[in-house]
Amino acid sequence: MFVYSFKASTLKFAGIAAVSLVLLITLIAIIPTIGSTPSDKGGLRAEDMPAAAVNYDKIKTAEDRVAFLAQFGWEVQTQAAEEATVTIPSEFDRVFMSYNELQKRQGLDLSKYKRKEMTRYTYIVTNYPEYDGVVYANLLVYRSKVVGGDICSADVNGFLHGFKKK
Repeated sequence: MFVYSFKASTLKFAGIAAVSLVLLITLIAIIPTIGSTPSDKGGLRAEDMPAAAVNYDKIKTAEDRVAFLAQFGWEVQTQAAEEATVTIPSEFDRVFMSYNELQKRQGLDLSKYKRKEMTRYTYIVTNYPEYDGVVYANLLVYRSKVVGGDICSADVNGFLHGFKKK
């Protein structure tokens, strides 16, 4: 049996302690700014925020859903136009795969929720720019968390995009 022992000199120990202290001070200086919301004065607008800054959790009431959409700059009627229970299919067809690609572009992924039952809330958007038709905001909520959704027009030849304003 071999036993190895190392004896750190006082100088080496002091050097390691100094490097650790500098690293700790750097982390303390950086961490409070990560994930903080910018102020209204000179800060980012909701549509410029990265997906990580948007709060997808604790969506329990109609007020929470309206506030969620407001994070992206959308104004909606306070009462949902429709509330329906939906189930994410176990196998995605071509249309649903395309819809999930839209979700992935906005930092969400419905493939984690296959065979899960959730609620879809549909709101009428009142401030969609340069469009006169009816625009809907759809939210897919599973266990008080927004897991998907979109902004779309009611027209047959309309549009569909993520929560972020175009």
